[in-house]
Amino acid sequence: MYDNVDFKLRNTDVSEIDFLDETPQYLDIVTGEHDFNGKRVVSGILGNTLTDNYFKVTVSGQGVNIKNGSLCKFYLGNNFKTLQRADVQKAIEKLSDTLHLPIREATVTRLDIAQNFILKEPPDVYYSHFGELQHSKRSPITTVAGGIEGLYYFNRFGLSLFYNKLKEQKDKGQPIPELYQNSHVMRYEQRYTKRLSKSFNVERLTAATLYNEKFYIDVINRWRDNYFSIKKINDISLNFEAMKGRKDLYTFGVLFLIESQGGELSMIAQINEAYKTGKLTRRQADEMKLVVRDTCKVKEGITVKNDAILELDRKVAQAAKYYR
Repeated sequence: MYDNVDFKLRNTDVSEIDFLDETPQYLDIVTGEHDFNGKRVVSGILGNTLTDNYFKVTVSGQGVNIKNGSLCKFYLGNNFKTLQRADVQKAIEKLSDTLHLPIREATVTRLDIAQNFILKEPPDVYYSHFGELQHSKRSPITTVAGGIEGLYYFNRFGLSLFYNKLKEQKDKGQPIPELYQNSHVMRYEQRYTKRLSKSFNVERLTAATLYNEKFYIDVINRWRDNYFSIKKINDISLNFEAMKGRKDLYTFGVLFLIESQGGELSMIAQINEAYKTGKLTRRQADEMKLVVRDTCKVKEGITVKNDAILELDRKVAQAAKYYR
């Protein structure tokens, strides 16, 4: 389930390698050479830019950076397929053989975990049910990082992203595998782009760690749990079998209001803002937040989930279980 992975191999990680003398000859294209702080740096491409299957590589006397490329595409040819744990080691060995470098010793500076889902409805239908994610900033449907239009959640370690995989492929002028043609395909990615050692509680995240069984399972579990931590909104219907009278109907009305405002966290944030601006007293704000929290606790009793969310919940859970 790994996709884009960035690597940084330094002369402090390995010995007796003259990066500038040896590595550039193995690049498919050398795009430039320049001085950086008085030191020579060579830039190039490893792979094929026409098929969108390549890494950008920079080489200096201190080491090599390999970035902006998909390890999944590099090994399997495209990222509609899934890079499983056994494939990860083989992909890193292939990258090592291609560059004649011990990439297993390199530090990982970016890690994407992703999966494509064939769904019954267009991706936009599912976006409308995604609310707040704690410790993350939800953006509107937009085009940001990498030029991909989708729903983004930004946090201090990176971001989570949902987008239309077929649209992205068409925009890049790339072929769509037969299995996915005439389908609705959503891609869910979790990207770690900052402070990876702290994110995963390791001293240094190396390429060899990526195919460690315990680490791989933990990464997939994080990916799954991150999805289920997103508050789902606009996804409720009355469960008449569970309703007993007017009290339950009133509760459903409050639930509907909470959902329409973006879910529990969003509603509480609005109440806090109203208190800070003097529109509510402390007591009023506390009482309202208590109602919101208590109401959300009984959500599963008097409501039933939207079919679209049930479908996606099931597929995410199945993917996490299968690829572990």
